[in-house]
Amino acid sequence: MKITLLVTLLVGLFSLTPVGAQDKQLTPQQQRMTTCNQQATAQALKGDSRKTYMSDCLKNASSKPGEKSLNPQQQKMRECNSQATQQSLKGDDRNKFMSACLKKTG
Repeated sequence: MKITLLVTLLVGLFSLTPVGAQDKQLTPQQQRMTTCNQQATAQALKGDSRKTYMSDCLKNASSKPGEKSLNPQQQKMRECNSQATQQSLKGDDRNKFMSACLKKTG
């Protein structure tokens, strides 16, 4: 009787374990690692080129592969520079505009 109960409990324990493991969500870092790994495999990268690709991919997850991600200040600089170019500003006018634009918050 005790052996049957023990076997039943063990079988029940093992049958519940995979269900709990499947419900576990991947963290953003784990998702990023999976995506980068799949891309490296699709490109048939090996050795040092794979390591370099994986490193770049994991660092720049928000950008396209091969494109450097920008920090908020760099992004703001790019936007202000684009606006100044659209307005055809030159010299002191451009410098004043850039200074004012970069000081704006939000």
